[in-house]
Amino acid sequence: MEKIKVMIVDDSYETRNNIRQLLSFSRDIKVTAEAASGEEAIMLAGELSPDVVLMDINMPGIDGIKATEEISLSVPDTIVIIMSVQGETEYVRMAMAAGARDYLCKPFGGDELCETITKAYENEKKRREKITPLSAKGEMKSRVITVFSTKGGVGKTTIACNLAVSLARSSKRRVALVDLDLQFGDVAIMLNVSVKNTISDLVKEFAQMDASLIDEYMVTHFSGLKVLPAPVKPEYAEYITANHVERIINELRETYNYIIIDTSANFHEPVLTSMDLSDKILLVSTLDLPTIKNVKAGLDVMDTLNYSPEKIHLVLNKASEQFGIKYKDFESTLHKQIWSYVPEDSQTVVTSANKGFPFVMTRTETKVAKAIIDMGYELMKEMDGGSSKKSPLRKLFG
Repeated sequence: MEKIKVMIVDDSYETRNNIRQLLSFSRDIKVTAEAASGEEAIMLAGELSPDVVLMDINMPGIDGIKATEEISLSVPDTIVIIMSVQGETEYVRMAMAAGARDYLCKPFGGDELCETITKAYENEKKRREKITPLSAKGEMKSRVITVFSTKGGVGKTTIACNLAVSLARSSKRRVALVDLDLQFGDVAIMLNVSVKNTISDLVKEFAQMDASLIDEYMVTHFSGLKVLPAPVKPEYAEYITANHVERIINELRETYNYIIIDTSANFHEPVLTSMDLSDKILLVSTLDLPTIKNVKAGLDVMDTLNYSPEKIHLVLNKASEQFGIKYKDFESTLHKQIWSYVPEDSQTVVTSANKGFPFVMTRTETKVAKAIIDMGYELMKEMDGGSSKKSPLRKLFG
């Protein structure tokens, strides 16, 4: 394969030389340029279009964050990986918001450096191969995906948030996440976004509601995702009707390519409306008997609603056979094949939720993150004209 072309950006000659030495041992990576400042990096990136830029944060003049932002806008096919001695959350946030694909804390070893570069490059190549572009005419192709379960505590919101962030970053399209768990929605907390207005404030302006008004109520996550939060108080949920939800979704279709909807664990009218309007429903389950019973009942309800089998994807979260229930028995009971397996990784999931950083951004090397990222790719292929018959089980655990 062709070598990955890398540009090193650091105001220290000694640091650039050390990184060059570390990369010299790799047969797949070639250093094609160096820059000692943000200004020089922006100029050289435009001229040379390297595959990967290793960018230091702290530089005089234009710093690494600003340079990353400029390169991401002017040379979108170039991947930027930030390097810094600071590993604090705020620096990671700023780097990702500027368009960086990964973040390396100094000092790092040669293996870690090469692995990070290779992984970022392969992920970008995979994204380009799998994503179907918008039509030549540029019409909006909007898809609605509702994440639902008939049982609470199965990880529905975790999947919805990380899937939405993954789509926003990998598809390079406009993605909205709507929290329709109207009484106890946790999307804003899980994504650590500041909430000023919510869906309950939006519906007060129902008569004037259009796409631009809705956008004013959306909160921007640093991944580029737009979030419409749930009400701050449970009692506000009663003011939001199925008509409100239908109008909001239809307006969002005008300006967003993907609309992810997180729901409560029941068939209330707003939830039914979101499912009616959805292109896909991700029905989340775990391998315990109470959840399986409830999910089977949910599938029966969807059958009476005449939802096509292709519309409903069964997602098995915290997937493991170690507690006595086999995957084939689970599928036999529900009369439906598992579409995606998300492995158990409580440490990654809980830490991510507590810090407010989606693990699809900060822990991309974990199996749980890869499962969600792959889920996003599969949805993009299915709904943008292609289809995949590859088994998610073989893909994730094989």
